[in-house]
Amino acid sequence: MKKIAACACLISATALFGTASAHVVLEYQVAPAGASYKATFKVGHGCGASPTRQVVVDIPEGFKGARPQPKPGWTLEVQRSKLATPYTSHGRSVTEDTTRITWTAKTAEDALPSAHYDEFVLVGQTPDNAGSIYWPVRQVCAEGRNDWTEVPKAGQKLHDLKAPAALLEVLPQAGGAGHQH
Repeated sequence: MKKIAACACLISATALFGTASAHVVLEYQVAPAGASYKATFKVGHGCGASPTRQVVVDIPEGFKGARPQPKPGWTLEVQRSKLATPYTSHGRSVTEDTTRITWTAKTAEDALPSAHYDEFVLVGQTPDNAGSIYWPVRQVCAEGRNDWTEVPKAGQKLHDLKAPAALLEVLPQAGGAGHQH
């Protein structure tokens, strides 16, 4: 457990100092495999001076049961798709799952001004296997957009990218760990 905690601190520090604060990032960038996870996407600016009116998050493969947190003044759209490989949850077979969540400001007054900060939240279960997963996020503004969708290629670092996708490091399960809520 100490090894996981030390690794989590190191990865969090690297993520905090290794990525520009201008990007959409996850508040917690480390989680254990096969566990409940609250993904909090931090949006710290608009498109130049233009306010953010929509945030679209693509759910990474292997992340299960994504459910968004509603936001006052914003509508929610949840896109579901058939799974190539169904999984079992609470004794039932799951054959389709959430693949995209979209928050859209109801009015221009509800949009997130560029000078302000906000969070967009969803919950679900991390993949069963350890590794890096990337969350493509599209930020649509009244004028323009930012597509935070780039994933590093072999030998490339996340901070080398102009518009990186949000990163979550999934750590191996500790002995005896399993599905949690």
